[in-house]
Amino acid sequence: QVQLVESGGGLVQAGGSLRLSCAASGSIFSISSMGWYRQAPGKEREYVAVITSAGITNYADSVKGRFTITRDNAKNTVNLRMDSLKPEDTAVYYCKAVLAYSSTSANYNYWGQGTQVTVSS
Repeated sequence: QVQLVESGGGLVQAGGSLRLSCAASGSIFSISSMGWYRQAPGKEREYVAVITSAGITNYADSVKGRFTITRDNAKNTVNLRMDSLKPEDTAVYYCKAVLAYSSTSANYNYWGQGTQVTVSS
């Protein structure tokens, strides 16, 4: 069993900052990438950022320059530092890990339960 648990969401005023964390636990052999997605009310889930095991990062254009993704491979955790937050950043943020649970298994996608981020104007 693999679990991803997010934390750090909350309510913040526009221009403020929040830090999200996600910890993966369970039967994990390797994690190739970890990332964040978000889903606003009435909208589809969208990509936010990803970081590979080598530390290569990629961001959605909407958050580039404002959000920073980091990862601790030893602890199987990923963080998302969100600065200069805007009301349009309001959404449920989901952590995603692409991982293998053994040396011979394929990679699978695992998702966290989501954490609410609300940015007031």
